Amino acid sequence: MENGFLFLDEMLHGVRWDAKYATWDNFTGKPVDGYEVNRIIGTKAVAFALREAQIHAAALGYGLLLWDGYRPRTAVDCFLRWAAQPEDNLTKEKFYPNIERAELITKGYVASQSSHSRGSAIDLTLYHLDTGELVSMGSNFDFMDERSHHTAKGIGDAEAQNRRCLRKIMESSGFQSYRFEWWHYKLIDEPYPDTYFNFAVS
Repeated sequence: MENGFLFLDEMLHGVRWDAKYATWDNFTGKPVDGYEVNRIIGTKAVAFALREAQIHAAALGYGLLLWDGYRPRTAVDCFLRWAAQPEDNLTKEKFYPNIERAELITKGYVASQSSHSRGSAIDLTLYHLDTGELVSMGSNFDFMDERSHHTAKGIGDAEAQNRRCLRKIMESSGFQSYRFEWWHYKLIDEPYPDTYFNFAVS
């Protein structure tokens, strides 16, 4: 692992995670190149900012569940190769039912260069500390559709409020939201703004 990076659970005691790209439960339908273990890596700067987010969330009765952090360039290349392949309909219904596979790039859901590869982005949600249940957000992680936009129409008032709550927690902790994905946040003060890393999550 590069200097300045760490497994986030080593600093964020009590954080939950499910590294989706290390599993079969992601839009490619199989574990993604570069993800060798089901853990989340980030920069130390991200870890400190997430610790602030943990404190804010806990005061409201919530914990953080992380889905992705640092992403090797190898994984980004794997996404791009996958997007260029013919449709096989294995994951379309669950992750991108209303657009074509190739549109995942043109519509901004899959990036050819990702802030995740700089170690400065995090994909996450909230869960209830008292029950462990995930907070309802109106769409699932990596659901690539307008329903996942911050300004989405057609989700309930409670789900919209939950998204605003997560956004307030993250923005007050030094992160910037991404308008197409309610779960994606980037650290504003990035330690490596021009470097795209490629070491494996291992």
